[in-house]
Amino acid sequence: MARHPNGLGALQAEPATAQPPFAFDPRVWLAKRPFIAYALRRFLLFLITLWGALTVVFLFFRMIPGDPIQAYITSLEQVGVYNVEASREVLEHYRRVFGLEGNLFQQYLFYLNQLFVERDLGPALINYPTSAQVGILRALPWTIGLLGLSAVFAWTLGILLGGVVGWLRGRWYAEWLTNVAVGLSHVPFYFVGLMIVFVFAYRLNWFPSSAAYNPAYERGFNLDFILSVIRHGTLPALSIVVIGVMNWMISTRMLIVPTLGEDYLTFADAKGLSSQRILTQYALRNCYLPQVTAFGISLGGIFNGNVLVEGLFNYPGLGALLIQAIGILDFNTIQGIITMTVVVVLVANLIIDMILPLLDPRVKYWR
Repeated sequence: MARHPNGLGALQAEPATAQPPFAFDPRVWLAKRPFIAYALRRFLLFLITLWGALTVVFLFFRMIPGDPIQAYITSLEQVGVYNVEASREVLEHYRRVFGLEGNLFQQYLFYLNQLFVERDLGPALINYPTSAQVGILRALPWTIGLLGLSAVFAWTLGILLGGVVGWLRGRWYAEWLTNVAVGLSHVPFYFVGLMIVFVFAYRLNWFPSSAAYNPAYERGFNLDFILSVIRHGTLPALSIVVIGVMNWMISTRMLIVPTLGEDYLTFADAKGLSSQRILTQYALRNCYLPQVTAFGISLGGIFNGNVLVEGLFNYPGLGALLIQAIGILDFNTIQGIITMTVVVVLVANLIIDMILPLLDPRVKYWR
């Protein structure tokens, strides 16, 4: 029997080993939850990209030569609204209101504070002292109706046609349609718009060549106004849809053709499934992942083409407003439109990134 070193007591129990305190390891926690880790990575990338894009927009327009305030004052002097003495007194007021006082860093801080804290884009030179966001919100529904519906329709129709021409490759009509698509895919939106307006507006006189609706009708949810909006928006929408369908059709065909010899399609055919079901349920499913991603990436390019289309058809959307704002260097309106476009494109890409794991579960494990 062991004795205590002092010889007074019997054996004493050895102290138990101390348990380490609970430690939360975020890497282990996220490793067990790959979708949350994937979503956090995408959201952080979204925030960094948004900050970088807003900074580039701010710096770009500050590098444009010319003084928008002085040009605005000069235009008012020419129409007799201000005299020279009065314009000197209000010049500093305008610079302060439009955030053009101080050095570049001070203007940048004013821009961020106005955008994120005050949530106001500031006054617009186009319709001073009305806020720039008022004019943007007025034009936004027209662009959403024209650009949004046209882009979705072109994407859907392009994928379906691309799947069909890829599935029926070798047929004369499929090859003919593919060649037409290749030829039209490189034509700009506005050039197609010019051809469409020449044929359908001036030659055939089927559709109006400009504006968004007939001003003779009262604006509202009535049949005459709705039909007028549809009739006026047909040609601008066609100029976007035609090129969009051609591009999506070519890319979908390129994705379909390499899969036609795969074993799972041969097995599906051996089971007696119809060609339509094999195409839609098996072959086209491989196109969804890259095409959904490409759709989000292409939104910025679609908006760029939409600017020229709206200018061509005098359509009262964001594109026409942007052209008007650039003409008078209305920084607040320009930055507001570009900022809204950047945010919409980035949010659309973020939503698509969140949808991709539903289409392909392997995505959430990608780094």
